[in-house]
Amino acid sequence: MSNMAGPIPAWMRWPVLITGGVCLIIGLNLALSLLGVWAPVPSGDTDAAIHGQVMTFGFAGTLICLERVIALREKWALIAPAALGIGGTILLFEPTIGRAFHAVGMALLVAVYWRLARRGLTAAMSIQILGALFGLGAVLLWWTGAATWAIIPWIAGFFVLTIVGERVELAHLSLPAGAERLAWGLALALSFAIVAVLAAGRGGEFVGVLFLAQAAWLARYDIARTTVRSAGLPQYSAANMLAAMVWLAIAGATWVLGGELTASPVYDTVVHSLTIGFTISMIMAHAPIILPAVLRRPLPYRPIFWVPAVLLNAGLLIRLIGDVRGLTVTWQIGGALLVATILAFVITAAASSAAGPPKVKKRQPEFRDEPRATGGLMIGRPDTKGRG
Repeated sequence: MSNMAGPIPAWMRWPVLITGGVCLIIGLNLALSLLGVWAPVPSGDTDAAIHGQVMTFGFAGTLICLERVIALREKWALIAPAALGIGGTILLFEPTIGRAFHAVGMALLVAVYWRLARRGLTAAMSIQILGALFGLGAVLLWWTGAATWAIIPWIAGFFVLTIVGERVELAHLSLPAGAERLAWGLALALSFAIVAVLAAGRGGEFVGVLFLAQAAWLARYDIARTTVRSAGLPQYSAANMLAAMVWLAIAGATWVLGGELTASPVYDTVVHSLTIGFTISMIMAHAPIILPAVLRRPLPYRPIFWVPAVLLNAGLLIRLIGDVRGLTVTWQIGGALLVATILAFVITAAASSAAGPPKVKKRQPEFRDEPRATGGLMIGRPDTKGRG
C-alpha cells in the first residue's frame, strides 16, 4: 500500500464529504416525517431505524472516518468513508444493501485504526479502536435485524469512546499521573457493560453509570474547562464541548433513573442527548478547526456561530420536555427547531468559508494543516503563537 500513501488531494475528499452531506439532508427530512410535521420530501411510513442509521453512520460516521483516513494519508482508505456515505444514501430504498455498505465501511475504519496504531499504540488510540469496534458491531446488529433499542448502547459506545479517546489524546501532555490510565479503565468498563447488556437483555443502568463517569472524567481533565475563559474560537469550541459533557451526563442519569430504553421518554432522552447533545455539539465545536484541514479550505470563526450553538441546546431541551411531559406540540416544536438549527449551522459554515477570513486586526488562531495521525476529529489545538 506504500504506492497509495501520501497527502490525499482535495478533489478526492470532496465527493466523500458530499455523500455525508446528502445523508444529513435525508436524515433530517426523515426526522421531520417522524415528528409528524411537514417534510419537503414525503417519506410515507418512515422507519425510525433507517433515520437513526442514516444520521449516525451515513452522516456522523462518514465525517469521523474521513478525518481518520486523512490522518492515515493512504488513498485506499477513502473506500471506508465512501462506503458509509453511499450506504446512508441508499438505506431508504435498499436497506439490506445500505447496511452491507455500512458494514464494509466500519470494518475498513477498524483497519484504518489498526494501521494508525502501528505508528504507536497509545491508551488514547486503544480507546478509539474500541469505539470503532462498537460501531462495527452496531451496523452488524442492524444488518441482522436487531431492535434499535438494543443497538443504542453500541452506537453510544462508538461515539463516546471515539470522542473521549480523541480528547485524551489532546490532553495527553497536561494530564496528571494516572488520569490516562483512568480513562482507559473507564473505556474497558463501558465496553464490558455494553456487551453484558446485549448478552443479558437488561442492565442498561450500568451503561448509564459509566456515561456519568465518562462525563465526570471529561469535566475534570479536558482542557475545555480552562479555554472557556478565553475569547473567540477557543471559547466557542470550549463552550460547545462543555455543553456536550452536560448532555452526556443527562443521558447517563436518565438511563440510570429511568430504566430500560423500551420506555419512550427514556429512549428519546438517552438517544438524542447522545447523538445530538453530545455528538453534534462536539462536531459544531470543532468544525472551524477540523474542516479546513480536511477540505483545504478556510472556515473562519465568526461570532454568528454562537446562534446555532445556543439554538441546538434550546431545541433539544424543548423536545425532551415535550416528550417527558407528553406534550406533542412542544415535542414537535423542539424537534423541528433542531432540524432548522443543524441546517442553519451548515449554511453558516458554508457562508463563512465562502466569505474568507474576516478583516480583523488581531490574528485568528492557526491550526495544523492536517490532522495528526494519533489524534482525531477533536484534536485541533489553537496555536496562539502563530505557528502552523
